[in-house]
Amino acid sequence: METISQSGVLCVPALRSNTPCNFVQALMKLQRAAQLITSTLDLDPLLDRVAKDIIASTGCVEVSVWLRAPETDEMVLHGVRGHTANKKGARLRNGCRGMVGQVAASGQMRYAPDLAVDPHYIAYELNTRSEAALPLKINGEVIGVLAIGHMQTDAFPHDHLQVFEALAGHIAVAIENAHRFKHERQQRESIQNEAEEARAVQQALFLKAVPLVPEFAFETAWHPARLVAGDWFDFIDLGQDRYGIALADVCGKGMAAALLMSATRAILRSLAKLDASPGQTLLRLNQTLCEDFPLGKFVTMIYAVLDARSREITVASAGHLLPLLINGECSFLEIDTGMPLGLGASSYPEHTLKLNAGTKLLFYTDGITEAMNRDEEEYGSTRLLHHFLQPNACIKGLIEEVQLFGQGSDSANDATAVLIRSR
Repeated sequence: METISQSGVLCVPALRSNTPCNFVQALMKLQRAAQLITSTLDLDPLLDRVAKDIIASTGCVEVSVWLRAPETDEMVLHGVRGHTANKKGARLRNGCRGMVGQVAASGQMRYAPDLAVDPHYIAYELNTRSEAALPLKINGEVIGVLAIGHMQTDAFPHDHLQVFEALAGHIAVAIENAHRFKHERQQRESIQNEAEEARAVQQALFLKAVPLVPEFAFETAWHPARLVAGDWFDFIDLGQDRYGIALADVCGKGMAAALLMSATRAILRSLAKLDASPGQTLLRLNQTLCEDFPLGKFVTMIYAVLDARSREITVASAGHLLPLLINGECSFLEIDTGMPLGLGASSYPEHTLKLNAGTKLLFYTDGITEAMNRDEEEYGSTRLLHHFLQPNACIKGLIEEVQLFGQGSDSANDATAVLIRSR
């Protein structure tokens, strides 16, 4: 009677070769069971299972699965049951003396009904009297050899060998699937490692201490939707108690946006000290990005220069969201804006205001106002206003509120903010 093993593979009782009909039935059941293994994606457990189930289902005494080593012209033993001489990892050259080597080189099945007189067999197991070695092929290329030995002489009639050939086909497909899975897993791991390294680099850029400016304090938040982000902020010391403050959002997400973010940040830093005017800085930055950016890519940015001595801040916007002014009341600064950076020629008007004690100014990205809940509602500008009407409103509380609002939603975006406090 058939049984299902704990591993989920169909097993049948061992049958003797002197009952041909029953033996073929067992082999046919083994072939059908082999179809199940094509979904097994870990190579070593797969081959151990193959060897184990062939022995359990046929009464053979020896099963080995050899695979071609991609870097050499050798066969390597990966799956084995019944061998005492050969262990996993054993190697032999294709075409060398031995049935496995001959089959690997010829690509043809070889059956030795009497191993005692076979010129190619290398005696390993004293109890083995006959053996079949079958090529494992994918698209006509030999990727390995399946060797099956029995304690009886001439144990495998023609119909048995036909079933073994069909079984070898299923095993070859399973091995190929396992190889592809391993390759794809390695690629994914490599991409994941690269993304984590990129995130570490980005974090190093953002986790630097904010500048210590008399009468001012800064709060920041940076929450990528993925490992890396296109959102970013920066503080640039311009000298004489003046500080450049930038917050930007590169279109897109992930690694591509992160690369464009890094390029934009580097260029901005090289330009910021050339001119005290944020509008002129954005103009020069846009000219550079229009030459270098891929077609259709752009950056929205708010760039401001804070003069700590005069308490004045001058703001210019490249298609970015309106800053939020908080001074007892909350209102969005109605400032003119230029085009996003990288799309085409534009000018960038400036707006100057005084940050008296107690005044706050918020820069933020659309990952905050466009955060979606499970009902596909946006957090929106109204909720943002209401949050900062609270006496103890802060950036940390804002991010927590936005994250709570978005729980259960599949939509996610980078969320970044900078709050300037005048004390």
